[in-house]
Amino acid sequence: MSNTLYRDPENGRIAGVCAGLANHFGMETWLVRILTVSAFLLGFGFFVVVAYIAAVLILDKKPSEVSQEPSAAQQDHQVKQKPWQSGKSASQLIADLDREFSHMEDKVTHMEAYVTSSTFNVDQAFKKL
Repeated sequence: MSNTLYRDPENGRIAGVCAGLANHFGMETWLVRILTVSAFLLGFGFFVVVAYIAAVLILDKKPSEVSQEPSAAQQDHQVKQKPWQSGKSASQLIADLDREFSHMEDKVTHMEAYVTSSTFNVDQAFKKL
């Protein structure tokens, strides 16, 4: 997900609005296109056309210096992302997921230790006062 919303005509079919939205929200472009066409066919045709034209006129084209690489705050993986698109091998993706799950497990263990401690009971008693 990028911080700024741009049109992406290089990866787009018409003007790059759907590709820009997909890039901004971390989705796959085909899914945004299907949602757009579905909204058009399900009775929101006028709204979709007006919104698309407005987006073409309002949104700037994606500058070439904006990299395709995900930001540091973005997860190393995304739902429905194909592994070969991320540039990582399957073993690297599995290692990343393993590291992330280990980190989450550590956080849950710490939380369980706090909730089962006497400190938690004291904190709850103070909150009830």
